Amino acid sequence: QVQLVESGGGLVQAGGSLRLSCAASGRTFNSYLMGWFRQAPGNEREFAAAITWNGGSTYYADSVKGRFTISRNNAKNTVYLQMNSLKPEDTAVYYCAARRYSGTYYYTREYEYAYWGQGTQVTVSS
Repeated sequence: QVQLVESGGGLVQAGGSLRLSCAASGRTFNSYLMGWFRQAPGNEREFAAAITWNGGSTYYADSVKGRFTISRNNAKNTVYLQMNSLKPEDTAVYYCAARRYSGTYYYTREYEYAYWGQGTQVTVSS
């Protein structure tokens, strides 16, 4: 089992950058596929990015591709989401998620992840 705590959200102007962090508890962090999802007001939670257990592969939603970068540091039990060129439509609560999986496939659906953080608010002003 793993517990997740996000940080790094805040208010930023359009075109700016933010770096989100997600710290995980436990000693088996490198056994988990990690993902970032986001949920804007009135919308369903949507996939943003995922990274395999060893950081060897990353996957992005089309809406963030080229602007966001997911990475992880297994020695620190932490996954990151670097967000550049932010747009007002990126405004959402961002959630970190984990799935115990050490393969190379990636998962993009909410129900495919067993563990979730509490979320961190990102607001992009125009």
